[in-house]
Amino acid sequence: MPMLSSRGFLVYLISAFSFALLSALFLTNKTRHHLLASQSRVSATHKVWPELEPSWRLVLATVIGFLGSACGTVGGVGGGGIFVPMLNLLLGFDTKSAAALSKCMIMGASASSVWYNVRVPHPTKEVPILDYDLALLFQPMLMLGITFGVALSVVFPFWLITVLIIILFVGTSSRSFFKGVEMWREETFLKKEKTKQRDTLVNSHDEDTTVRIDTKCEPLIPKEEKSTIEILCLNLRWKRILVLIVVWVSFLLVQVIKNDVEACTTWYWVLFGLQFPIALLVFGYEAVKLYKDHKKRMSTGNLECICEASIDWTAMNLTFCALCGIVGGIVGGLLGSGGGFILGPLLLEIGVIPQVASATATFVMMFSSSLSVVEFYLLKRFPIPYALYLGLVSVLAGFWGQFFVRRMIAFLGRASIIVFILSGVIFASALTMGVVGIEKSIRMINNHEFMGFLDFCSSQ
Repeated sequence: MPMLSSRGFLVYLISAFSFALLSALFLTNKTRHHLLASQSRVSATHKVWPELEPSWRLVLATVIGFLGSACGTVGGVGGGGIFVPMLNLLLGFDTKSAAALSKCMIMGASASSVWYNVRVPHPTKEVPILDYDLALLFQPMLMLGITFGVALSVVFPFWLITVLIIILFVGTSSRSFFKGVEMWREETFLKKEKTKQRDTLVNSHDEDTTVRIDTKCEPLIPKEEKSTIEILCLNLRWKRILVLIVVWVSFLLVQVIKNDVEACTTWYWVLFGLQFPIALLVFGYEAVKLYKDHKKRMSTGNLECICEASIDWTAMNLTFCALCGIVGGIVGGLLGSGGGFILGPLLLEIGVIPQVASATATFVMMFSSSLSVVEFYLLKRFPIPYALYLGLVSVLAGFWGQFFVRRMIAFLGRASIIVFILSGVIFASALTMGVVGIEKSIRMINNHEFMGFLDFCSSQ
């Protein structure tokens, strides 16, 4: 089963994360007596919003943003690991504003990608290309994890966030790469088998002198081509979309109200706790549905998958999916991304085909990133002109990225291209985040700033 094959990867993550956290705790305890003195030297993060005017930096940022959005949405990871360093180093935005603008770019790219995907059919079945079962399973936990990620970004030292993200990204990009290599070999084998069958059929026709109609191996009943409207109606499941929208609105209301409440007060924690029943209710309903369907299929001997994921929906695997959704959200909150860096590779890991994994991950990211954009807008965390410009670039990139890659897959017959793109984007994000993190950490060390954990309440 796919999840059992992930044990080595989980051991790597747990070991590396534990070592990084213990190092941070040791550093915090060792330097705690310098906390008050050092905090006075920590420079507050001021808003740095450069003017939107033509320059070589803007042109380069546009190119990077376009390519990052195109590749990120095709891979189902968004591209926040590339956008934040680009906005920070190239255009000069402060870290918080860069994270907010990154969400705007992810939202634009994911929205246009979803619009493109709902207009194309499923590559193998008469079902929606968006897996709504998986979307309802992961979206609430992802949004819950984003809340934790934002809170941890306040407490965790910057160098530790950088180290954890690099560990995670190197691991997921490596695993995705090997997954792509495995799929490439399977596709090559299938191509060779089809070639052999075609050659055998041609040879048998040459040996048989019986006069027959040349059908070019086409089926007697040709496959009916659906119109765009028919495909659109098949892909859109309005009841399930309505549930996702209700979850989105619920989280948004809680976040908006919580932002106007003083941190660490009783009312603050009450609002913070309201997010748990919202997420657990939707996740629990979908988890019970998948579990019951799985038990029913096992009792009747029906091996057909009830959704794209080719795993057994046992209690252990459902718990694993919940934890992965929360971890993906935490990474999204720490990084300023949509959480796709976990969700994209995870969907591939549990057996979802690349086209559906990309479409479903992007669909879920559209909700998580748009939630952050609305919240950041209310808090006035990003300049509107830059948000509109970069958002438009990402919208175009998301659509054309999907268009060209789908055409390439149809021409080459290799869906593994999506997996390689996903792996490349995650690895590039690890490099860019590493450069930014190391540079900032060195500057903090030279300024004798505190490098340990901070207090959550006093840091709000």
